[in-house]
Amino acid sequence: MTTTDVDVAANLATVRARIEAAAAEAGRDPAGVTLIAVGKAQPLERLEAALAAGQRVFGENYVQEAAGRWPALRERYPDVAVHMIGALQTNKAKEAVALFDAIQTVDRPRLAAALAKEMARQQRQVAVFVQVNTGEEPQKAGVMPAEADAFIAACRSEHALRVDGLMAIPPADEDIALHTAFLAKLAARNGLEKLSIGMSDDYEAAIRFGATHVRVGSAIFGARPRRDA
Repeated sequence: MTTTDVDVAANLATVRARIEAAAAEAGRDPAGVTLIAVGKAQPLERLEAALAAGQRVFGENYVQEAAGRWPALRERYPDVAVHMIGALQTNKAKEAVALFDAIQTVDRPRLAAALAKEMARQQRQVAVFVQVNTGEEPQKAGVMPAEADAFIAACRSEHALRVDGLMAIPPADEDIALHTAFLAKLAARNGLEKLSIGMSDDYEAAIRFGATHVRVGSAIFGARPRRDA
């Protein structure tokens, strides 16, 4: 597949229409759902096509990949917002604070402390989401559910981070509705309104159960090209 084989604008229109329909079915205002277009390993041309079609919120999984393209793209599209949605190493905190408008994968005290230190040093406030490992999967990042309340409190009181919401990547073979409902309850008791959950295969179900941010990649950009393509 070449970069020209994907009609990004048409795909975006389809995803937006499905978001609107899912929100309406749940009795929600579609404006309350933010579509995050995930650019992981996608060619620059596809991101530019999404920008040309009016998309302004993007998600990136890797600091280096984001650093290689967003500073230049921001010069042309100053109203764009870029979220870090991949696992973040503590030693990348400096770059992450400089690059991103939101960091959705805060899941451990050392990372929270490093981000807080960098935000103070750079005098730049970046919104954070606490990533919760709702499926309690050992191979996945995210704070365990039983520890989530205490960690959210620590992010606020000890590190003075602006916690905007919660993020989760549920197990692929489990009903996302259960995970979204759990995340919503956890958010409510911590005074949080933003829930980042749901991807290309399940974002409509996530919206019906309260997701405010959905992270959609392949449904917009098509399959990621092979590295050797």
